[in-house]
Amino acid sequence: MDNMRERFIAVTSRVLDEDPRLALVLAEISMDGFRPALERHPDRVINVGIREQLLVGVGGGLALTGLRPVMHTFASFLVERPFEQLKLDFGHQGTGGVLVSAAASYDWPAGGFTHMSPGDVALMDTLDGWTVHVPGHPDEAEALLRHAYAAGDDKVYVRLSLQSNTAPRPVDGLHMQTVREGGAGVVVAVGPLLDEVLAATEGLDVTVLYAATVRPFDEAALRAAVGRATADVVLVEPYLAGTSSTAAAQALVDVPHRVLGLGVGRAELRRYGTIEQHTAAHGLDARSLRERITAFLR
Repeated sequence: MDNMRERFIAVTSRVLDEDPRLALVLAEISMDGFRPALERHPDRVINVGIREQLLVGVGGGLALTGLRPVMHTFASFLVERPFEQLKLDFGHQGTGGVLVSAAASYDWPAGGFTHMSPGDVALMDTLDGWTVHVPGHPDEAEALLRHAYAAGDDKVYVRLSLQSNTAPRPVDGLHMQTVREGGAGVVVAVGPLLDEVLAATEGLDVTVLYAATVRPFDEAALRAAVGRATADVVLVEPYLAGTSSTAAAQALVDVPHRVLGLGVGRAELRRYGTIEQHTAAHGLDARSLRERITAFLR
């Protein structure tokens, strides 16, 4: 099976052939995969080199001309480094575009903290009007990318990862899905952590919701789930712990409730290790999740 980044290259290359409005801006990352697309569309595939602020600035400029820009690099270089450009060149100017990241929170441990971005979604939360997709499988990535490319002039962030669930879920870019029903609490699993959550909650009397789109937050789905269970909510996110706690609290503002936010911790893990070791160290593996979820619901 291909991974999400490989699927992004394949899908985007096809859409560049199909849609003359789509433009792609790169900063070296994934350039090799897009060389055939560059040869076919030299006017709409642009590599700015390792200049991430320029990457976003060029995307904003293309949006002003009426094109639908897609900007791509590692998450730490796409959201954190050029954050001012995102705030001004898209938010302030009222333009739209699609950010597509790679490397997620710790997909390349050997790259060190410079190539990790557990805080990207929390940072995007400080900006108005961005849709945020966090697919959990390459098939979901394809569906959500196509959804983003066709989304008029909306501002969309698609967060890709090497982590993946074993099977895709049908995603529509809007709603959470009920994967399992129970009465003792609600667990929201985001993107590639669904498999770990399902293993962690096996045999527990809980509702499991799956979210591949986290912004806008599907308040109606959470309220409906809480209406069928207790108002104890656990959020399991593959980025900074507690990122969606405020959104969940807002959804339940008139309902007495408790929220536990699980995700990547703030402490920097300075040993490279593997993706699996980082997942366990942050308490996001199935065994750790089960312990933390059952302790909270107890």
